[in-house]
Amino acid sequence: MIDYPAAHAVAMVVQTGSFERAAQKLNITQSAVSQRVRQLEERLGAVLIERGTPCIATEKGAWLCRHMELVGSLENDLLTHLPSLGDTAKPLTLDIAVNADSLATWFMPAAAAFAATSSNVLNIIIDDQDFTHDWLRRGRVLAAVTSKAEPIIGCDVIRLGKLRYHATASPQFYQRHFSQGVTAAALAHAPVVTFNQKDQLQRDWLVTNFGTTVSGPTHFIPSSHGFVKASLAHMGWCLNPTALVHDHLASGRLVELIPGATLDVDLYWQVGRLAAKQFAGLTEAVKQAAQIGLVR
Repeated sequence: MIDYPAAHAVAMVVQTGSFERAAQKLNITQSAVSQRVRQLEERLGAVLIERGTPCIATEKGAWLCRHMELVGSLENDLLTHLPSLGDTAKPLTLDIAVNADSLATWFMPAAAAFAATSSNVLNIIIDDQDFTHDWLRRGRVLAAVTSKAEPIIGCDVIRLGKLRYHATASPQFYQRHFSQGVTAAALAHAPVVTFNQKDQLQRDWLVTNFGTTVSGPTHFIPSSHGFVKASLAHMGWCLNPTALVHDHLASGRLVELIPGATLDVDLYWQVGRLAAKQFAGLTEAVKQAAQIGLVR
């Protein structure tokens, strides 16, 4: 049998990021929290929490936290039908994974619409759209915006639409590096901006338009808005979502490397079936926001 007080202590440490804040939330001493966590780790023969600032869950700890989220969801559902069983339902923290460009463009209206009608709160993990499904597969989150159409085991998939990207640069950068035209040879020497080592968007655009993956020196800037600022500051060329560069393209502050040569990325919403009811409001808000912010 699972020691639920100990499991709850683990989940609270991960949620708050420290043993001290977990103790305050649970109204017990910090030493009691430490004892519960340590005893459960010894019983399971596995480290559940990576101690640090903040404390984070190990892979096994994340599975336990996901289980506690599902238990809390089921308890809240039961209390709505049998309120005499206990106190009113407590707010849940819903863990989801979203790619940075979605969060910077179309996703926030969905989060706001959900928050306006729910007492639950969101914990949004940011990762590349090609990797957010890994968080779901490993049990670290219960739902994700992902580029993967194949459902994770135990999950439902909803197609959202396409996030459209433009390969952009400042006119000054364009003139400096592409005065003789945008060619594979020129792109092999022109600086490029990339989100991080996982980011394949610039590579995909190169393959689609030039049949090559060779690019110039790379600036790594892990920020969607930072990408735009880097373009405006003549640092390099990069792929930016339409919503973030539409006005800059219209004003001439940015130009497309190849007019009309956009890159569309299909996005999907994957949500665990066991948590589908608790996520129903968020799922509906995500679908509505996607209808407005994504290309169909």
